[in-house]
Amino acid sequence: MELETLLQSALTDENAGWNMGSFGAIAEFHHVAGDPMPAPPGALTQMTMRGGVRIDRLDGVKPVAWEMLSPKTHRWSHGISLCLPREEAAMAGRRVLTELGPDDGAIRPEDRAAILFDMGLGQHQVDFCIRTADPELLDVLRAQAERSLFDQGNPAMGAILKAHPARVALTPIGRVEVYQKIGGPDTGGKSPEGPHTHVLPKLLRAGRTHSANTPIPEGWVPCGNLHPENPVIDRMGADKTPNRAAHDRFQALLSQWGSDAYVAAKALFDNALEAATGPEGVAGPGSRLERVGLRNAIRQARRFDQDNPVIDAWATAFDKGTEPDEDDDPQSKGH
Repeated sequence: MELETLLQSALTDENAGWNMGSFGAIAEFHHVAGDPMPAPPGALTQMTMRGGVRIDRLDGVKPVAWEMLSPKTHRWSHGISLCLPREEAAMAGRRVLTELGPDDGAIRPEDRAAILFDMGLGQHQVDFCIRTADPELLDVLRAQAERSLFDQGNPAMGAILKAHPARVALTPIGRVEVYQKIGGPDTGGKSPEGPHTHVLPKLLRAGRTHSANTPIPEGWVPCGNLHPENPVIDRMGADKTPNRAAHDRFQALLSQWGSDAYVAAKALFDNALEAATGPEGVAGPGSRLERVGLRNAIRQARRFDQDNPVIDAWATAFDKGTEPDEDDDPQSKGH
């Protein structure tokens, strides 16, 4: 499948999710069940009253399809990362609050006169911003410009959390905008359903572009992620009846854009399952990525064929316990 065709189709799929950001600062766009499903307002663009996403660049973008183990053995996550070479992925990397002027590139025309501020999070592939026309918030932000939001006694962060301005994640390939409130005291301590953002200082300090659990090739940086419909997890993160069609659709994308080693590890098990052959005499996978592939293949087969002694034998041999996470990244546990 052509990448542009996939992305345009996914923008009209209410079960797909999107995000742009880095390890510790991310903006997500998801459709909320019951909300009107609008037609895209332009090429590779989608928005609702809660937020929006736009892809501005595909030239040079490398799609990387992946699956991730879940601590819950009946689940897994998957996605397609839209990557650029590290040098091309670089944004401004500002480390202080900086006024950028009117947001001429805003998705909604009515937002283009509002003022954009880079929060100064110093991330490689994203300038994480807020946008506002609120005079009181503008006064606070301008008074604290060229300071870190994390300086002791800086009132800007408190003012932002109180005013709930739009958040805008700018990357070399496009943007995600979030119009809903910031998760916190005003939202009962939870992120609102649908589009939302996370800024996690603990993860920001790691200085990574992405989770170590996401198998991005060396020298490449994910600038955005598409999460096609997950076959076993619904949009609210709850278990759902396994959807074989959704699973098969993603497996085709994984074969096209996934790691050869990962796909081969899954094929080893799939071929054995088709031949009703147990794991006797099979050497274990040689790398962590291959182990994840084999274990996910076993878990996926079990969800779609629960009473199969061949699957049980392979699980006993190769899917004992839980694979330790390489990092503590709640952003990587999505769709």
